[in-house]
Amino acid sequence: MVKLRLKRCGRKQRAIYQAIDVRSRREGRDLRKVGFYDPIQNQTYLNVPAIRYFLEKGAQPTGTVYDILRKAEFLKEKAS
Repeated sequence: MVKLRLKRCGRKQRAIYQAIDVRSRREGRDLRKVGFYDPIQNQTYLNVPAIRYFLEKGAQPTGTVYDILRKAEFLKEKAS
């Protein structure tokens, strides 16, 4: 099963997270980068076609990724 989850990147105390496949380790290889989240500067970038592709193929977002997608109003767009 593929899950969209966060991968930690960046330097100490300045983490940036990227969404990746669940079968990889936390810092492991990613299937495809579908966005990033910077909690310090409160920035989010989502590659909408890639996320939509994975969700249509049955990928499940983890709780944190689900919250980010909901905050970006991606899930409302997907429902309609």
